[in-house]
Amino acid sequence: LTIPHCISECSGIRVFGRRIKSLVFSTDVAIIKNVNADAIIAVYPFTPQPSITQAIISVSDVPCFVGVGGGVTSGDRSVRMAEFSENQGAFGVVLNVPIANETITKIKQVVDITTIVSEEMDIGGRLAAGADILNVSGAAKTPEIVAHIREKFPDVPIIATGGPRDEDILRTIRAGANAITYTPPTTAQLCSEIMVDHRSKFEK
Repeated sequence: LTIPHCISECSGIRVFGRRIKSLVFSTDVAIIKNVNADAIIAVYPFTPQPSITQAIISVSDVPCFVGVGGGVTSGDRSVRMAEFSENQGAFGVVLNVPIANETITKIKQVVDITTIVSEEMDIGGRLAAGADILNVSGAAKTPEIVAHIREKFPDVPIIATGGPRDEDILRTIRAGANAITYTPPTTAQLCSEIMVDHRSKFEK
């Protein structure tokens, strides 16, 4: 599975000596094992579990940034999950918008890995609490949000969703994103495409 080539135009973010330009948004271990992205960002809509984190890290050939809460899960459980994730080999932890700045500070006191926080209006508060990277996901408004952040915080590392088309990705990069998150097709979609191709061969 190949990510869009235009993502290579962004500057990248250096994490533990590795330059990361592309991140695939997935928890599907088959996709994670067979994609050419620089890193994985694994966030899912359930209570974070160490076993899920371990499964993802164990199959990935590239750095993994894993979700440890912020919405469904927060507070001390997110802090403990961050510790688990660091011990399991994660390159960083990802926190969702509702997370309290106090929890970010607690996480930074117990782990050395990168902390990625979804953007919100109080960006200065997030950074002061210990966030290392901002993650922007604003659908069609993403380039506009990135440009607004970049104007006020010229040096903050920004990861942003790029969208499905090259022109959308390039708009986001030009707005100031350092790295791009790409959402790949699902395994069901990929299997469907393969089966259509197989059937066409039999029909001939």
